[in-house]
Amino acid sequence: MQLDIDIEAWPAGEWEALTERAAVAAGEGEPLLANPRLLVSLLFTSDEEVHGLNREWRGRDKPTNVLSFPMLERSELAGLAADGPPAMLGDIALAHETCAREAQEKGVSLEAHAAHLIVHGLLHLAGHDHVESDAQAEEMEALETAILAKMGIADPYGA
Repeated sequence: MQLDIDIEAWPAGEWEALTERAAVAAGEGEPLLANPRLLVSLLFTSDEEVHGLNREWRGRDKPTNVLSFPMLERSELAGLAADGPPAMLGDIALAHETCAREAQEKGVSLEAHAAHLIVHGLLHLAGHDHVESDAQAEEMEALETAILAKMGIADPYGA
């Protein structure tokens, strides 16, 4: 997977390296994400920016921690050959203030929480969801937990 990372409104840190580690681990946990043709754009930005995106694209007038905008259906992703030009998988945006507040509330580092949200966003881009049913949510949470364990990050759901 190729990454296009833009960092705005986040404190200095190793965000690019963290994103690359999360993408590799996600590809190990969800093989569809391991396709070398895939391109993902990831924006580390402010609550204000994510609030605007959430309002415009999802009709929700509030900030949120992470937004994912998939550009391929899961079936298209599954059928994507490994050879060929780059294929845009989608965009992810992380809101700093919300992420920082949630990390503090959970008693984890901002880096660990950001890694979780990056993995969460990548899984959404791969067609996973947690909205339709409890079974979907449990499956996605288990996959996130396994991927984060590969990164040495504790279970974010506390199980």
